[in-house]
Amino acid sequence: MKINRYMKIIGRKILLLAGSVFILSLLVFYISRLSPGDPLVSYYGDRAEKMSPQEQEWARDRLGLNDPIHVQYIRWLQNAFRGDFGISYKYKMDVTAVIGGRILNTLLLGGIGFLLIFVLALLLGILCAWHEDKILDRVICKIGTVTSCIPEFWLSLVLILIFAVSLRWFPSSGAYAVGKENNPADRVRHLVLPLTVVVMSHLWYYAYMIRNKLLVEVRADYVLLARMKGLRKSQVMFRHCLPNILPGYFSIMAVSVPHVLGGTYIVETVFSYPGIGTLTYESARYQDYNLLMLLSLITGITVIVCNMLAQAVSERIDPRIRVDDEGAYGEVEEL
Repeated sequence: MKINRYMKIIGRKILLLAGSVFILSLLVFYISRLSPGDPLVSYYGDRAEKMSPQEQEWARDRLGLNDPIHVQYIRWLQNAFRGDFGISYKYKMDVTAVIGGRILNTLLLGGIGFLLIFVLALLLGILCAWHEDKILDRVICKIGTVTSCIPEFWLSLVLILIFAVSLRWFPSSGAYAVGKENNPADRVRHLVLPLTVVVMSHLWYYAYMIRNKLLVEVRADYVLLARMKGLRKSQVMFRHCLPNILPGYFSIMAVSVPHVLGGTYIVETVFSYPGIGTLTYESARYQDYNLLMLLSLITGITVIVCNMLAQAVSERIDPRIRVDDEGAYGEVEEL
C-alpha cells in the first residue's frame, strides 16, 4: 500500500513538472518571437543591414522564421524530444555546448552564494533572537536594513570602484585570468566581489525572517511552560524553537531560488561574469531564440524541482504537513 501511494505521489509530481515545463516553453516561445527585434542581426551581424530584401527573405526561410509561430513551436518541440535544441544564432554552435561552457561559473557563484546566504541568515537570525532588543540586535538590524535596500547594480559599481579600480585588490570582471581557468586561487579572486554583492543583497532579508519566526516561537505558551519546568534558555531555543521553524525555513529556501538566481544574473551582467545570467541577457537582447528557450527551461525546471524537494523535505521533518491523495492532511505515521 505504501509503495502504491508513493508511486502515485511521484507520478503526480512528474505530471505537474511536465505540464509546468510545457506551459513555460509555450509562453517563452511565443513571447520571444512576438517581441520587437530582428534575429538576422544576431545570426549575420552587421551583414544583415547590407542584405537585400530577397536575401533577407532567403535567410529567414533558411532559419525557419517565415513559418507560422505554431508550426515553428511544433518543429522545435519535436526536435527537443530528440535532444536537439538547435544552434545559437550568435555563437553558431549547438546551444548545449554554449551553455556547457558557462554553467560551471554560475553554479560556483550562485551555489556558493546560496549556501552562504542561508547558513549566515540562520546564524544571524539566531544571534538577533538570542539578544532581542539589546544593543547587538539593534545594531545588526539597522545595518542589515541599510544593506538590503542598496540596489545590486549600484553596490557592484561601488565595489568595483573601490576594490578593483582604486585599491586594485580584486579583478573587476571575468571568472578567471587568461590561461588560469584551472587555478582555484585565481577563480576565488574573481569570485570575491560578485559573491559579496550576492550575499549582502539577500542576507538580511532572510535573517530578519528567521529572527521574527524564532521570536514568535519564543513567546509561545509551551516555551513558558518549559522555562517553568527549569529548562535553560539554550535548551528551549535549540531543542524546541529552532526545530519548529525548520520546515518553514526549507520552504523559504525553495521560494528564494528565483530571487537569488535573479540577483545572480544581475551581478553577472555588471561584472561581465561569463555565466548563465550574462548568456540569458545576451540571448534576449539579440533574439537568439534557441539559446533563450533552453536557458528559460533550465531556470524554470530548477525553480520547480527546488520547490518540490523543499516540500518533500518539510514533510519528512514534520509529518503533520503531509498531504494525502485526497488533499487532506494525513495522519502521522508510526516510526
